[in-house]
Amino acid sequence: MKHYYLFISVLMLIIVASCCRNNDNTKPAETTPAPVFNNDLTPEEISVGVLTPEIMWKFGRLSEAQISPDGKFVVYGVRRYDVPTNRSKNDLFIVPAEGGEPVKLTDSIGQNMNPRWTSDGKRIAYLSDKSSSMQIWEMNPDGKNKKQVSDIAEGINSFEYSLAGNKVFYTKDVKLDKTATEVYADLPNTNVRIIDDMMYRHWDNWHDYAYSHIFVADYSSGKINNGGDIMNNEKFDAPLSPYFDNAEMTWSPDGKMIAYTCKKMNGKEYAVSTNSDIYIYYLENGNTVNITEGMPGYDKYPVFSNNSKMIAWQSMKTPGYESDKDRLFVYDFETKEKKDLTKDFDQSASSVVWDKDNQKLFFISGIKATFQIYTCEIATNKITQLTKGVHDYHVIKKIGSTLIGEKTSMVMANEIFKIDENLGAEKQITFTNKNIYDKIEMGKIEERWVKTSDNKDMLVWLIYPPKFDPSKKYPSVMFCNGGPQSAVSQFFSFRWNFQMMAANGYVVIAPNRRGLPTFGSEWNDQIAGDYGGQNMKDYLSAVDAMKKEKFIDPEKVGCVGPSYGGYSVYYLAGRHQKRFKAFIAHCGMFNLESQYGSTEEYFFVNHDLEGPYWNDPKPKSYSFSPHLYVQNWDTPILIISGGKDFRIPYTQSMEAFNAAQLRGIPSRFLFFPEETHFVVKPQNAILWQREFRGWLDKYVK
Repeated sequence: MKHYYLFISVLMLIIVASCCRNNDNTKPAETTPAPVFNNDLTPEEISVGVLTPEIMWKFGRLSEAQISPDGKFVVYGVRRYDVPTNRSKNDLFIVPAEGGEPVKLTDSIGQNMNPRWTSDGKRIAYLSDKSSSMQIWEMNPDGKNKKQVSDIAEGINSFEYSLAGNKVFYTKDVKLDKTATEVYADLPNTNVRIIDDMMYRHWDNWHDYAYSHIFVADYSSGKINNGGDIMNNEKFDAPLSPYFDNAEMTWSPDGKMIAYTCKKMNGKEYAVSTNSDIYIYYLENGNTVNITEGMPGYDKYPVFSNNSKMIAWQSMKTPGYESDKDRLFVYDFETKEKKDLTKDFDQSASSVVWDKDNQKLFFISGIKATFQIYTCEIATNKITQLTKGVHDYHVIKKIGSTLIGEKTSMVMANEIFKIDENLGAEKQITFTNKNIYDKIEMGKIEERWVKTSDNKDMLVWLIYPPKFDPSKKYPSVMFCNGGPQSAVSQFFSFRWNFQMMAANGYVVIAPNRRGLPTFGSEWNDQIAGDYGGQNMKDYLSAVDAMKKEKFIDPEKVGCVGPSYGGYSVYYLAGRHQKRFKAFIAHCGMFNLESQYGSTEEYFFVNHDLEGPYWNDPKPKSYSFSPHLYVQNWDTPILIISGGKDFRIPYTQSMEAFNAAQLRGIPSRFLFFPEETHFVVKPQNAILWQREFRGWLDKYVK
């Protein structure tokens, strides 16, 4: 469980290196330059006037907004990067909930994150690594009087104060499994893993013989004491691996209960199941109760009502289906009854918060490739859309009558908005990257609707180049999304950024093909077992329709995509009939049989591929494996992969690249040994963007 701490390891190595002295004393020790977290644009960047990879890494990345108990202020985090040193830091800011000038509260190299208000609103607690391990610190709301309040061996990963103000829970890693050298103590220099079950690696990490556990401790006079493990000796993770989301745990407002999400199973059973549950831990007697027993899909993100009498959470019905509709459930502690509030609502619910009177819930849901805020009346199940617009809300928070949300669009990175809880009117209260937006031009976003091969209507986003001239003809690039069930909505990606592609002179075509959410369950669910079917026809319908536009050059079209989008690129490479001039596939599935044998979350492949390839009869889905059509490849292809991607191992990319090379197809393989499914280190990411641009410019422009 490495969480956020790769950076810390690098930081400590740098500190050690800078402190070392040369033995001969004849020349000074080499030192690593101190990072400079400056987001001002250079004169050259200002003269370019559009988004570039270098400018994008000057963006502040906002997150973790938290409302003060009186509803008057919001504390939040902003992460910034220094490309020359490949380092980042996260600082905390405070801003009035009605808007105003933000005040920076922290200014230290490293990490200051996970801000939380004390129940009286007089202090802000947060995690910081300034004492060499992650510990809880507190400060006044003006940033003064910073003090460390925890001193927990090996540090912690997250925490939450009770509203009563006398308790805190925190999570930390607890080692419960033996390493090989502990089993064979007389062989201390062995380097081997002894594996008897599955889930020995997950997403981007090998099992580290430890589990994330929740601890409860006393909190008094700015000190934390007497921490106790509420999951004593259980070999399970809470929150769930691999993302360890803090939102999967919460206090009841009366301080008597902790609700948490856990999938209490191991190995093969864990690998094939999505059956996580909501557990209630009672502080009075130490008992733990599973309130979602018998509900076989994902149950996550518990949220207590303000009077502690009910709890809401997100629940999926279908076992093994990770992209099922997220239903909104509530449980009454007195009657023990569960209620599905969204049984007649054909979209998923997320980021659930209670209204102050406990009669209504606010949540986020997708509609037509945007994400909006909705309300649901608990007594009647009446659901009302509160906000409208071309944007995505990702997270909402509510205290009293103060409702805030973190929002993006294709022309704006994450910012905080205050929303009128009755009318849905919005007011932007943070402007983290205004100094950048003021000096660059973004391309226009346009919603188009295209008829598919089966006569359905499909939303396709067009992103135009800055300074677009309709009398000219432009090259274009079609984006194939991953997931496969992740919406092509109003996200602002720091990897697959549509404005970045458009700024290089391309019209970007972004179809919401079959298998993407926000268009109802039927549209979303269709893709399972049909990877090479209707969704591929949808892509071709989109590109064929757009090539008819006078401003798009039909002879200069590229096709790109990550993950399932990488699979889509590989598949289309063998079936596109000269539509595309170049392909780029990032971490894509190439051979579905070897993918089945080398991934880790088997519930996913069992659902989407309809079971293992050795079943008799063999599932039809394996006939859609791109490697079966590689004899038809005839177009240049750039292939990208990360060495720590355990979801779609890099061997898939190697197979594709080797096939392209042996067939004489112009091809290039970018292999990032230390990256995962995503390329996230600044210099690696900029190199990625330069290679991406260079490939399209060479073969499409």
